[in-house]
Amino acid sequence: MTSATAFNRSAFGTWINSPPGRVFRIMAGSVFLLIGLRRRSTAAGKASIIWGLLPLSAGVGDLCYVSAALGGPIRGDECRHSARIR
Repeated sequence: MTSATAFNRSAFGTWINSPPGRVFRIMAGSVFLLIGLRRRSTAAGKASIIWGLLPLSAGVGDLCYVSAALGGPIRGDECRHSARIR
């Protein structure tokens, strides 16, 4: 079993690729983005903007960057499918 498959089958991987996980990523990304925009003149604000774009884009696009980094699929539906195959 590959690392990506093990991640997608884990409790966290299953949850993060589920609809509630997508909502969480969208909300978390939005919060980081809003904090960053309020403090955009500081280095921490700029970092918060960049950091916020990762979970926001993952949630909106139904993407899983962790699975992709481990050599697995990037699309959420493919991650959910690989988690079901035993």
